[in-house]
Amino acid sequence: MTSLHDPITIGDLALRNRIVMPALTRARTANGDVPTELNAEYYGQRASVGLIVSEATNISPQSCSFERAPGLWTDEQVEGWKLVTAKVHAAGGHMFAQLWHCGRAGAKGVLGGKQPLAPSAVNDDLHQLGVWGLLANGNYVQLQATPSRAMTLDDIQSTLREYRAAAVNALAAGFDGVEIHAANGYLLHQFLSPGLNLREDRYGGSVENRARLLHEVIECVAEVVPRSRIGVRISPFASYNNPRDPDPATTFGYVAKMLEPLGLAYLHFVDEGGWFGKPDRERILEIVRPHFSGPIIANGGLEPDVAQALVESGRVQMAAFGRYSIANPDLVRRLEVGASLAQPIPAQFYAGGAAGYTDYPFLG
Repeated sequence: MTSLHDPITIGDLALRNRIVMPALTRARTANGDVPTELNAEYYGQRASVGLIVSEATNISPQSCSFERAPGLWTDEQVEGWKLVTAKVHAAGGHMFAQLWHCGRAGAKGVLGGKQPLAPSAVNDDLHQLGVWGLLANGNYVQLQATPSRAMTLDDIQSTLREYRAAAVNALAAGFDGVEIHAANGYLLHQFLSPGLNLREDRYGGSVENRARLLHEVIECVAEVVPRSRIGVRISPFASYNNPRDPDPATTFGYVAKMLEPLGLAYLHFVDEGGWFGKPDRERILEIVRPHFSGPIIANGGLEPDVAQALVESGRVQMAAFGRYSIANPDLVRRLEVGASLAQPIPAQFYAGGAAGYTDYPFLG
């Protein structure tokens, strides 16, 4: 009987258990979106999980949706991330960098005065887009999104180069691999959606065309990162950032088929409904599992018993615990001994310092 605590090999990477700390935006970098020793302490505390996926990490200044989220486009950011990966590796852990582009979920105030990029200029729902900034008084607040513009073909080629460069920097920073963020209503998810992607060129229209950018991003990243060290994150039924896909089953069934022959490390699905007690994980598995035979990571409001049952069933190979990873730096040990799990403090999720970040207690 397979357990969450059993080791697993993903590609050529041997992980000591099947517990994943997924991407969790915490907005605690220094000026210039540079990771710090505090970030290194945070991740190092949690390195007993089988795999850590970094918080969403911007591939360029044009990709930012949350102020003080980290980046991977400058030498200073790479040096900052080296502090983090060194701490994780010293504790015996493994860590992937999540590569992120916000697309239309942006604002000029966070993007250096530039207009957000999108597959098409759909701007009638700006109040539904999640853009966040840090005020001078220390409060972290939601900002009004700026109307986006449709990407030109030159913009698309430039963005592909940014993904590749970020992947190069991820390896230079010591990451074991990368996860391509194609979920939660951000750029690659926007291209997948027929409600947001109204293009009439080779990147729009049919599901094959709408998935083209994701495929090209994977191919660009695979020029520098082994395919067995590349994961992809999707969220078929997410409402965050208003993806507007009327037929997720068709979209993500195709995506799963597209990913099947690529030899990737894993497919990571996010069940947004699971965060609110209305899980869609069975529907998601019905869409992707018949078409994708590789490792799958389940994520979204999972309790340990549910995660264990999913892994036992063989339908998923690993389980991600987001909020529990925030509040339980020794999550693996707590699950092993059946200890109670601490609950996080939502008011301390974003920005700030050690409070609500590195000060959650370990078991005595």
